[in-house]
Amino acid sequence: MSTTKTYEPSISRTEGRPLAGGEREYMIDVRTQDMEVNMGPQHPATHGVMRVLVRADGELITGAQPHLGYLHRCAEKIGESVEWLQYLPYTDRYDYLAAMNNNLGYSMAVEKLMGIEIPRRAMMLRTLCAELNRIGSHLIAIGTYGLDIGAFTPFLYMFREREWMMALFEKICGARLTYSYIRIGGVFNDAPPGWLSEVEAFCDTFEVKWREYYDLLIQNHIFVKRTADIGVITREMALDFGLTGPMLRGSAIDWDLRRDTPYELYDEICKDKAFEIPLASGEKGTLGDCWDRAWVRAMEMMESIKIVRWCLDKIEPGPVIGDIPKTLRIPPGEAYVGIENPRGELGHYVVSDGGKIAVRCRVRGPSFVNLAVLEELMPGALLADTIAIIGSTDIVVGETDR
Repeated sequence: MSTTKTYEPSISRTEGRPLAGGEREYMIDVRTQDMEVNMGPQHPATHGVMRVLVRADGELITGAQPHLGYLHRCAEKIGESVEWLQYLPYTDRYDYLAAMNNNLGYSMAVEKLMGIEIPRRAMMLRTLCAELNRIGSHLIAIGTYGLDIGAFTPFLYMFREREWMMALFEKICGARLTYSYIRIGGVFNDAPPGWLSEVEAFCDTFEVKWREYYDLLIQNHIFVKRTADIGVITREMALDFGLTGPMLRGSAIDWDLRRDTPYELYDEICKDKAFEIPLASGEKGTLGDCWDRAWVRAMEMMESIKIVRWCLDKIEPGPVIGDIPKTLRIPPGEAYVGIENPRGELGHYVVSDGGKIAVRCRVRGPSFVNLAVLEELMPGALLADTIAIIGSTDIVVGETDR
């Protein structure tokens, strides 16, 4: 943290009451102004190169303003400069903790323009990988959140299972972080022999280990005291700022794109009632506080396990990519597709004029939208609670800036 010198006392002397011995008392009137503190852009708790300009009156925050753009890479403009398939690796770099989901959102937007049919096995693998990636993303979200406020051990525990998840992705596509596995028309390649059985073993182990995380961190007395009744987002505030994902469901608003605007195989999954939408209830404090948002993410991991198991039970042999040409010429038109990413609604808007390159490529990043609430959320909180509030938003700076 760096501070700017803003303490400029204005001193005036006023004559007070007479004292014994003929002396007189003088009163000194001192006036100060709020101090501005730069949190970032290298502060570890911002989880990326982001700066939050905080204004404080002693320990009380009176204002906060996020400053973005330190990680801007012109991703959307690049989407209007390279061919449709060449843009896919750039989507990995938005929310680099949920690259599979990013691949899926962009591919679905292009496929909507093309009007092509995706093979069922490809949709199974897409859904399975998207939910595994949601688990890995939430493990980072909760583990680093505990780390931010002083809980070191859960961070190591959660990386243990995340490492297994990344090894599974490495076996199916060769990469551990930026995958480019989900392609326009399907997926890059089929699952290798034994991969689905290992995914099932992962689910069996994770269900046991999840209870450790829940007891060790989410129900931890110190963690509850640091997060309950802190950073309360009311239902009205959540709707006004357009929040989505766990930020929205943490305020008990029942909205999830997987169920309410189903895509891929989620309509079948919902009909089979294979998973539920966790909604916060203010169990440890006020509805919509930091603890509620952490609780929603923790519960969503178990729901993702249910979806993965559904895919494992239903998956059948078949092709994994549709019949598409190597050089794509997308029919003229426009399309928008929003999907439920770990951090909320990731939307892709693409426009084609019939050529090999998009005329327009725009992205609705959930981290960017969710971050806007900080300006209203942080005033009135204590300076020590800024870390808890920012961590509860679970932003990825690569997505806020793009």
